[in-house]
Amino acid sequence: MPDALPPHPDRHAPVMLPMTLTVNGTDHTLTLDARTTLLDALREHLHLTGSKKGCDHGQCGACTVLVNGQRVNACLALAVMHQGDHVTTIEGLLGPDGGQHPIQAAFIAHDAFQCGYCTPGQIMSVAGMLAELQAGVPSHAASDVAAAPAPTDAEIRERMSGNLCRCGAYTHIVDAVRALSGGADAQASASAMGTAIATGTQVGRTAAAMAGAVAGAR
Repeated sequence: MPDALPPHPDRHAPVMLPMTLTVNGTDHTLTLDARTTLLDALREHLHLTGSKKGCDHGQCGACTVLVNGQRVNACLALAVMHQGDHVTTIEGLLGPDGGQHPIQAAFIAHDAFQCGYCTPGQIMSVAGMLAELQAGVPSHAASDVAAAPAPTDAEIRERMSGNLCRCGAYTHIVDAVRALSGGADAQASASAMGTAIATGTQVGRTAAAMAGAVAGAR
């Protein structure tokens, strides 16, 4: 048998691709290895370090960002997949006045964190979850998928189950989300969501789109 051909010298060379990522409303032109995850693009190339690298396997939720308003584990997504999409990180989650977002305020008020490492991912997941609730998207905890979802503790825990907190602040996280979705903080959160819809920001666009899709499905 003839000898095997020697490996091509460039066989294992990275494939570098030019791309433009829209993050927090700003376009960024980058040249990245095609294997670069969205999380590494955000942290290592755009220096947006609020999104955390925890497990790097999509199991802890610390890297949660919004892509077109929907929750995504950035460690499992390739950056090249999201050209043309709108990515929102914790750095871009702002309140109606450009200051502290109501979700951040609720986490502080309800002591919904300890070390804080998972908190950015928790907050971004809550933002996506509130958009889902507003749009009427059902979850596995729903007894009637055709009915509008109610922010019960079971519903909140199911929707937040992809975000782990090693410090065990789950009870206070549920308290914060419950307040946002039906308590004293609900008006502020609704105001922020309404402003988002009016100004075309990430969570707002997705809430409006999801509402239309759910209404059409029913």
